[in-house]
Amino acid sequence: PLKPLATKTLIRAVEHGRHCVIFPEGRLTVTGALMKIYEGPGMIADKAKAVILPVRLDGPQYTNFSRLRGKLRLRWFPPVTITVLEPRIITVPPEMKGRARRRGIGLALYDIMSSMMFETADIGKTLFQAVLDAQDIHGASHPIVEDVERRPLSYRRLLAASLTLGRRLAAVTQPLEPVGVLLPNANATVAVLCGLQAFRRVPAMLNYSTGAQNMSLACISAQIRRIVTSRRFIERARLEAALATLADGREVIYLEDLRGEIGLFERLRGLLMVPFARALHRRFEPTPDDPAVVLFTSGSEGTPKGVVLSHRNILANCRQIGARVDFSPSDLVFNALPIFHSFGLTGGTILPLISGVRIFLYPSPLHYRIVPELAYDTNATILFGTDTFLTGYARAGNPYDFYNVRYVFAGAERVREETRRVWTERFGLRILEGYGATETSPVIATNTPMHFRAGTVGRLLPGISARLEPVEGIAEGGRLVVAGPNIMLGYLLPSVPGLLQPPPRGWYDTGDIVAIDAEGFITIKGRAKRFAKIAGEMVSLEVVEQIASRAAAGAAHAASSRPDSSKGEAIVLFTTAKSLTRDALITAARSLGASELAVPRLIVPLAEIPLLGTGKTDYVRLKAMAERKEQTLASGVDATAASS
Repeated sequence: PLKPLATKTLIRAVEHGRHCVIFPEGRLTVTGALMKIYEGPGMIADKAKAVILPVRLDGPQYTNFSRLRGKLRLRWFPPVTITVLEPRIITVPPEMKGRARRRGIGLALYDIMSSMMFETADIGKTLFQAVLDAQDIHGASHPIVEDVERRPLSYRRLLAASLTLGRRLAAVTQPLEPVGVLLPNANATVAVLCGLQAFRRVPAMLNYSTGAQNMSLACISAQIRRIVTSRRFIERARLEAALATLADGREVIYLEDLRGEIGLFERLRGLLMVPFARALHRRFEPTPDDPAVVLFTSGSEGTPKGVVLSHRNILANCRQIGARVDFSPSDLVFNALPIFHSFGLTGGTILPLISGVRIFLYPSPLHYRIVPELAYDTNATILFGTDTFLTGYARAGNPYDFYNVRYVFAGAERVREETRRVWTERFGLRILEGYGATETSPVIATNTPMHFRAGTVGRLLPGISARLEPVEGIAEGGRLVVAGPNIMLGYLLPSVPGLLQPPPRGWYDTGDIVAIDAEGFITIKGRAKRFAKIAGEMVSLEVVEQIASRAAAGAAHAASSRPDSSKGEAIVLFTTAKSLTRDALITAARSLGASELAVPRLIVPLAEIPLLGTGKTDYVRLKAMAERKEQTLASGVDATAASS
């Protein structure tokens, strides 16, 4: 790439019909994933009007000639696969010139390479088969999961526990039956998940942070007849009343009872069955398109819905992420996000589990002082969180707590500029903000170390198609609709229990208003449901919160709306900043270039903003508070008129 004459020679050779083999990374990988892609090979193809034939070599990374010694288990004569894909053509707008054209060609070549990594990945299997494959690659004695008990499990021990528990649970359930899982982040939870899937049962992850009523609706939607839980967890989480409600008409299975019933012989049988686990799993005739798990939406804007994800959905999303982000068995994922949350399940648990990346599970992301200390103690390299949780860790943590962390991924809510700045200044880390939904398994787009733009949620992952549908009153951007192999099988609703409602023609409407720039970076403008129509203008409540964050950095803010007889709707700002004034908000709006229509007239101070267990703001509760505020104001006006 540093020799222009050599590049010209290559261009002439390709123009005359010669074939040219180039490694766009310029070196053998030392990460096991895509590294820096040089623009030169793309420029050669562009100048010579040549097609690109993507070729993947898989297997040499495990040989003794690999540059991944210490990261992968190396061995003699691993199977080597050479996969040749269909020819591709780099296309960039002809008006792009100079550096802009070079960058556009570089991005196009990178997209071809990352798409190749995804398209050549095997997603035609079940999650349990993927775990068995990971054991074959990384070794049965490779430590893979650990929790606060500090007793790490290797693949062998995890699979032995899974087969033992799975056999017990299979004895009282039917194939493809949803089984409620009411457990925290712990080794036993991962064993239950793997055990259910080994015997072709479907774990339904109950979100215990939403309360008894929503969990009951979840059980009705998925037609759950049995719930697996732990007495110790129920006591510590104070869920006795909620469980009593759920137990009405359902069988509750306690892990403590199973542990007491499982004797030494049964434990030994589970251990001896590990080498035969693949054959045992095949007896149940599982398919990649079977339901793998049932998750439930957060209910931040209404009644939670059951989301059915297949094995192919989740594996596709894992491989989509792996095509853009490098990680290896030398990494350790610190996952405090609950496994009932799609981000905590796919990104924090399944992805590392099938990739040989060690996992440390912590039961609560709200322990702001303990999480940074444990991240330091475990030498964590990858951290998942939301803006709310990351803000708490930054306030309570020591500047050296995250000394070993390489990547911090954030999702579920918008990352505020203040949070980004604090993490950069205090820990020297940039937050890689992503975007997704439970219905998409969950990741749709993410910033990566190679392609990062603050304020955006990154670029679409490979294999995902997207279109923007126009929205009345929104000039820039549109409503994002996506399709791809990671899109859910469908919804389960309380109104029609057990009946799967697939997405129309495989496309999922995210309900988000977004803008996509020329390089593919996505900027979230707001939820379609989170716009208020004021005096005929559409105002984003996300922008209102951004204005409040600029006016009172460090405080928490949430915007809602209420009916207004004169303007249609009025904005209500809830904030933990007690002295926030409308004048300060007007000044902040002007500095951001926002309309003054986005400046709320009603400011409600709160001790804290109500949150769901996933870290998202509880907008349903805030909407009710805003409407009660409107009724209070109306009654106050009536009382004033009566006294006059």
